[in-house]
Amino acid sequence: MNYFIRTTTLALLFFSISTSAQQEVSIDKAYIKATQKLLKNKKIKAAFERIEQLDPLTVKRHIELTEIEAPPFKEKKRAKVFADYFNQLGMDTVWIDSEGNVLGLLKGSQGGRTVALDAHLDTVFPEGTDVKVRIQNDTLYAPGIGDDTRGLSMLLTILETLKTEKIQPKDNILFVGSVGEEGLGDLRGVKHLFRSGGPQIDSWIAIDGGAIGRVNNKALGSYRYRVTFKGPGGHSWGAFGLANPHHALGKAISNFVELADQYTSEGPKTSYNVGVISGGTSINSIPFESVMQIDIRSVEPKRLDVMEAYLTTAVEEALAHQNKTKRHGPELTVSIDKIGNRPSGELSDQLPLVQRTLAATQAFGVQPFLTRGSTNSNIPIAQGIPAVTIGRGGDGGKAHSLDEWWTNKEGHKAIQLALLILLMESGME
Repeated sequence: MNYFIRTTTLALLFFSISTSAQQEVSIDKAYIKATQKLLKNKKIKAAFERIEQLDPLTVKRHIELTEIEAPPFKEKKRAKVFADYFNQLGMDTVWIDSEGNVLGLLKGSQGGRTVALDAHLDTVFPEGTDVKVRIQNDTLYAPGIGDDTRGLSMLLTILETLKTEKIQPKDNILFVGSVGEEGLGDLRGVKHLFRSGGPQIDSWIAIDGGAIGRVNNKALGSYRYRVTFKGPGGHSWGAFGLANPHHALGKAISNFVELADQYTSEGPKTSYNVGVISGGTSINSIPFESVMQIDIRSVEPKRLDVMEAYLTTAVEEALAHQNKTKRHGPELTVSIDKIGNRPSGELSDQLPLVQRTLAATQAFGVQPFLTRGSTNSNIPIAQGIPAVTIGRGGDGGKAHSLDEWWTNKEGHKAIQLALLILLMESGME
């Protein structure tokens, strides 16, 4: 059986590739040789065959998990089913921690280190969303079908393969179904794992993304805010002249965009977005509350602090302007609440975990590329702990929409790749 190795390139001392930022990276010959040696191992070959045999079951579990809704902060039902699968498949120890993460420990023969393999339980969709999977030809349609339920089904197949083929890792492997990756979850599941006094995790591999080839070793940091203007509210005619929270909010947005646009026009890439605006009761009522949610991202952590200062200035000036403009009644008040803080960071592409991931990806005949993203890996990356995020494979699109879709286009390859990277990092007997 051909295990997708391009042997013509394995003889190279370094294999150069370009990222979207045109950064040249290389794969050291030692990691290429180690990958080639492992791929010749009889147990690895048997494991790859087992993964292909399990493909229908992987898809069945994929559909089952997708049809269990897991809205932000309400992942409990899906978590219980996922934990039950861990127990059924022979995980050594299974538990759900106080934050809601599902954790399964597969003990290594030596156990000196712990390598984590993660996929997130939550989706972006609110409670009550129709998550029934529709199948048309070879395509699955459902909210969350790709992001990241496919990753969860991959973890189960990897666990079953390790058990069935009696593959014994040297290091402990911690399987993680994490909560709070999406939206206002603010990576709460992984923050809990990497808190002071949390479980020992020496390397982190997250499955979350599209096609194989992506190797995410850089964390895109972000700050998120909820800005709330409050006033007495009243009738649009009878109470005319009261300070208006919506008018203040509009002024704040205008002020902020003017400052932010100038600042982000040069220097390390930084973005800003007013994504949600809410408040008010009717067209003929002065609102008593006006709220906006803002997302700010940057590859440079210090620039996030500058943008925060601009936001504060813009809001305070808008508040002062509206209170000065009012003709009667009490003044408006405002609060700025930071509701999200995802740290930035960057790991060297020469780290063993990154090199192993690049070498393994190349062995599947895919040109790997390094990326920067906002994923569960942000937390370990920011702490200097080896971490990568890799793709879930197959083909898909329209993530975070009700029309999200995924097609099992050689989806087994992504599972084989994840297993290979995992065993390269943990070692095996």
